[in-house]
Amino acid sequence: MNTKTLVFLSVLLGIGTVLHLIMPEPWTIKPDMMLAMMFLGIALFPDRKNVLLLGIATGLLTALTTGFPMGQIPNIIDKPITAFVFYGLFLLLSKKVSKLLSLTILTVVCTLVSGILFLGSAYILFGLPGPFIVLFGSAVLPAMALNAIILFILYPFVTTILKRTNFASTTTM
Repeated sequence: MNTKTLVFLSVLLGIGTVLHLIMPEPWTIKPDMMLAMMFLGIALFPDRKNVLLLGIATGLLTALTTGFPMGQIPNIIDKPITAFVFYGLFLLLSKKVSKLLSLTILTVVCTLVSGILFLGSAYILFGLPGPFIVLFGSAVLPAMALNAIILFILYPFVTTILKRTNFASTTTM
């Protein structure tokens, strides 16, 4: 793996961790802003090794920073699966639609996938601290909108910076 790529992905994970920590927590669950950085990393460096690394690292970091009761294991379960779902759909959709549009659409869809996987695995393993629909509405729906907005704004800036600095080849963007 390229050291520059690893460093950049680490920076994205650091930003995502800070976003995850400062996000307010209504109803014992907070919108997962770490997903936005994971999706951005996958879109910028679409390689299976990077996806696996991002999925595992994101799962571990969100597990460490979660405020959800017994949310550690559901975070570790949902992030790698969501990362590979995003990766597969991104590869398919980005060939047919512009990358920015496909990234925005997939961010909404995969945040939904992540929320369902997280809440579903938490329900199966430990039970939920409140009704599923309330937890879903107070965390997953806002995260879908926020993540899409963040990526819609960030992706063009980041790709421009990476191209100008010759950080990554322009074929990956």
